[in-house]
Amino acid sequence: MNRIVLFLISLLFVVTTQAQLTERIETDRPDQTETPFTTPHKWFQSETGFNIENYKGTAKTYVHPTMLNKYGISQRFEIRLITEFVSIQTPLPADGLQTTTGLLPLQVGGKLALFEEKGLLPKTSLIFHAGIPKAATSEFQTPNWSPNFRFTMQHTLSDLVSLGYNLGAEWDGAEKNQGSFIYTIAPGFNLSKKWYAYIEAFGFLGNGDPQHGVDGGIAYNFSNNTKIDFSGGFGVTDKTALRNYIALGFSFRLPLKK
Repeated sequence: MNRIVLFLISLLFVVTTQAQLTERIETDRPDQTETPFTTPHKWFQSETGFNIENYKGTAKTYVHPTMLNKYGISQRFEIRLITEFVSIQTPLPADGLQTTTGLLPLQVGGKLALFEEKGLLPKTSLIFHAGIPKAATSEFQTPNWSPNFRFTMQHTLSDLVSLGYNLGAEWDGAEKNQGSFIYTIAPGFNLSKKWYAYIEAFGFLGNGDPQHGVDGGIAYNFSNNTKIDFSGGFGVTDKTALRNYIALGFSFRLPLKK
């Protein structure tokens, strides 16, 4: 643990001494609503999170970590790689626990900026990924590719308040034709130049029982290029599998050009 803390402190020092952009880093975490902003051209951005998720039936998932790495190919397009290392604890009939640990299927994809905000038209981008069936620990491999996409949109309501929302769909790779629709909506609040907070509603529809949840979080920018966040949420209906979760994350970006 001490080595992890030392590494993060060292990384923070390196990143904060790098070239700064005039606008602070925009990230897809910690909320479920992903940002329409793309990674700046020729910049690398990494967003890492650690989650504890509790599900009904006493199942528990530790995400340690989830990591989204991005690189700006141009001003309008970024490439993306998602890795998730998890431990899933499942209760056994004889009052025991079975723990399965490993890597979920790697997801590769991109984000394309479509429209800039103008009047009632929100700033809009398209995000898409595909999970690779065999690019995972054997216990988590899937028989099919697991694609997902979402349109991510944002309105600027004032200097202090914005409204973000996503619409899309995803498939888990278990069944070819069984997908779920995704929705999110999240008002965001600039509390100061460095502090940001949000509240959010999110859900999945169409594959099994509808799943609905709410969450909220807060983030602090050490610099324009670094950010730490804390968030948590819970399910809001009897048929929602999620009981609650908490998450902690760190994001940074670096220029990969002279």
